[in-house]
Amino acid sequence: MSTSARTRGEGPISPSGTPAIPVFLYHAVMDDPPDWIAEFTVTPRQFAAHLDAIACSGRTPVTISAIADHLAGRAPLPPRPVLLTFDDGFADLPGPTAETLAGRGLPATAYLTTGAITPGGRSLLPPAPMMALDRAAELERSGMEIGSHTVTHAQLDTLSGKDLAYELRTSKAVLEDALGHEVRHLAYPHGYNSPRVRAMSARAGYETATAVRHALSSDHDERYRIARLIVRRTHTVADVQGWLAGAGARVAPYRDGPKTIAWRWYRRARAVVHGPEFAG
Repeated sequence: MSTSARTRGEGPISPSGTPAIPVFLYHAVMDDPPDWIAEFTVTPRQFAAHLDAIACSGRTPVTISAIADHLAGRAPLPPRPVLLTFDDGFADLPGPTAETLAGRGLPATAYLTTGAITPGGRSLLPPAPMMALDRAAELERSGMEIGSHTVTHAQLDTLSGKDLAYELRTSKAVLEDALGHEVRHLAYPHGYNSPRVRAMSARAGYETATAVRHALSSDHDERYRIARLIVRRTHTVADVQGWLAGAGARVAPYRDGPKTIAWRWYRRARAVVHGPEFAG
């Protein structure tokens, strides 16, 4: 890394020679979450401290469409972008969380699990306070972009072609009916994907898909597995500041390692015996 890059706080350089982009993955923001999601929940106080760190970092918050436009060659990214993403659709999202972001003028992207937020819907998510589908338009008005997080939150890379198509296409259609416009972006539940999942996501009409990868993204990341960093309750403000500086994690794109591939095959074998399982 050059001295000038270190001075600007841009951190590690991607294989393409460009600075890292942090894409934060939040779930719920609440003081008393259900046990199963507690590890991936931050308190409102923690969340406010993270937003303070973002404001002090000099990064420009954007939605996933800005990344999509850049990767498609339609528009450049602003200098030193950062993305805030929220998965599932917990009850705090259209309430205090959206209000906190809107009060600071911060855009974000929300990926919604339609089976968990639709009256009478079915999902694999354990019980938790969830938002209602009819509040998705409210999220957009507050400055959030809406993407799909499938119907049931299954491990997509273990599903049959028929079941995978259902998860991808039905969730997209439900959100489009609720919002009255096209939904172009997808987040894989728990980041689970494969070459087949990525190809089918493109055929289903999505322009991007975010994974997890526990890594920093970059402006040359893969359109159908954009890297994100899961924010856990144990992460400190110093961790967030490090990611904002482009440090503390590897930089995508990079190939899956042997352990990731082996874990995928193990889960596929389990799915043959047990059927679709919760991605979590």
